Amino acid sequence: MSSPSTDATLPDGFDWLSLDPEEEVVWIGKPHSMSLVPALVIGVPLSLVLVGLAIIASAYLSRENTEYVITTEALYKKRGVVSRDVKRVGFEKVQDTSYSQDFFGTQFGYGSVDISTAGGAGVELSFDNVEDPKRVQELVNERIRARDRRGDADDGESAADVLDDVLAELRAIRAAVEGDAAPATRDGGVDHDATTETGSSAADEE
Repeated sequence: MSSPSTDATLPDGFDWLSLDPEEEVVWIGKPHSMSLVPALVIGVPLSLVLVGLAIIASAYLSRENTEYVITTEALYKKRGVVSRDVKRVGFEKVQDTSYSQDFFGTQFGYGSVDISTAGGAGVELSFDNVEDPKRVQELVNERIRARDRRGDADDGESAADVLDDVLAELRAIRAAVEGDAAPATRDGGVDHDATTETGSSAADEE
């Protein structure tokens, strides 16, 4: 039984995943090994006519070539036996999350986590047959809340910067206006400029 990883370092075989410089891995998983039970239940009785073997082989290869990753920025899903299909959904687009378990999933502890996006039609991404789907859903919701908090902090910082710039401009304008309105000199409460003072001095000397 495979268990999900929460290490920040990617194991071998994840060359398909390209992360941003500051993006970190939160969780790595794949379909639960017991999710093969339904295929075995159907395939084993039909194995005598070879159809059952094809059903079992298809289910096994599908599980082995499906991987899920949760990072600090987005959700990733990789699948494909012959070809490779990688899908990414950023947390800024996630609108809703849910999880479900069928009969076998309830018995063996696995289920599917569905991700819906804003403006999307239905489920945009699903982590199928993962171990402890409730915990995986909680991890996704935690990352959404963390991104929302970070977004609010960034908005607050930007608003403060803009306010500081506006206040600095207002102070500069006020200083310029007050400088232009100030008198050149004052003498006994009577304003006069340098020309008047020079003229008065010359008259006194005569």
